[in-house]
Amino acid sequence: MGFHTYSSPYDWSRIAGYKTTAKSVDGGMIDLSVGSPVDPVPASVRDALAAASDAANAHGYPATIGTRDLRDAIDGWFRHLRGVDLKAVNAAVVPTVGSKEGVALMASLLHLGPGDVVVQPKVSYPTYEIGTQLAGATVLKVDDVADVDSWRNVPGVKAVWVNSPCNPSGDVLGADWLAGIVAAARAIGAVVLSDECYALMDWRSSRGAADSNEPASADAFSLSATPCALSPQVCEGSADGILVLYSLSKQSNMAGYRTALIAGDYRLVTEMAEYRKQIGEIIPGPVQAAMAAGLRDVEAVRVQWQRYRTRLSKLVAALRAYGYDAAMPDGALYVWVKAKSGDCWTDMADLAKLGIIASPGEFYGAPAYLRISATATDEAIEAACARLAA
Repeated sequence: MGFHTYSSPYDWSRIAGYKTTAKSVDGGMIDLSVGSPVDPVPASVRDALAAASDAANAHGYPATIGTRDLRDAIDGWFRHLRGVDLKAVNAAVVPTVGSKEGVALMASLLHLGPGDVVVQPKVSYPTYEIGTQLAGATVLKVDDVADVDSWRNVPGVKAVWVNSPCNPSGDVLGADWLAGIVAAARAIGAVVLSDECYALMDWRSSRGAADSNEPASADAFSLSATPCALSPQVCEGSADGILVLYSLSKQSNMAGYRTALIAGDYRLVTEMAEYRKQIGEIIPGPVQAAMAAGLRDVEAVRVQWQRYRTRLSKLVAALRAYGYDAAMPDGALYVWVKAKSGDCWTDMADLAKLGIIASPGEFYGAPAYLRISATATDEAIEAACARLAA
């Protein structure tokens, strides 16, 4: 049957006119729309890539499941930074060529199609919906996936998308809520698809008083605060029916390397790896070495965490000064605000007159909101803040 057709408002050409306006502003355009990293790739990653540039799996075909070194690095990363022993929960792993293809192909690789239903948050990353549509399955959008009564009695539910920390809102689900989702999905034979690509960008530990959204300290850094769907208290010691996605794009500025992974249910991941082998969805050999280095370089992640925390803090303060009800997100890399006008496109036009480009909330299912990204240089963030505060 091939891929089915899809429809989506996620079309960046729709903001071209706003960019034209922004570019005409004195000082030029400041693009805070796309969440594309701008900071240096860690030296450890670059060194590993260079060292592996003529290795056996560079001039020969690389393994779909990754080198032994990469698999060891993934295992160590889950164990030390996510509190998950993959072997103990009977989880398998397969690297993916970036997280977007993992998301977009997920429903198809699970053999979903007409008559099957995939649940997702109403406000969410657009590729969840596109991937479901490509498979020919039905999308069911709910206000809150943790409200399991909104989907567990719906006929045909075969998979449930969870995104924590969430793009775009930054919301984080606690372990108890995740456990409830897993239990409800298992009861109806559905798979939990947990997108945890922003897992290490958690800002809750950096806040001050409980009623404040101001960061408490530049040193309040934790890599284990965001719960993982494969953690023992969530999955009850078994990866059955759970697939976790993770990417190095945000933690290590490796978006262009296309390094991500799927971990979880041994049977499902093993089958996916076989399909991926047949269609050549394989991370290049030298990039596998770079991915392993990125997973092990915790200090580089710490540095990047500090950068994003500082940028988000500055953006929140400037957006407040401009009149937005802005708050430090629980996680991820974006400030999610309600449009002052009540319409994202009207606010997009107003901000473009300042030379600032945001991302319209309509792209994520919320046309009354805007997403402002911290994935810009320190200089760009400072300039944007100055324009907002002027």
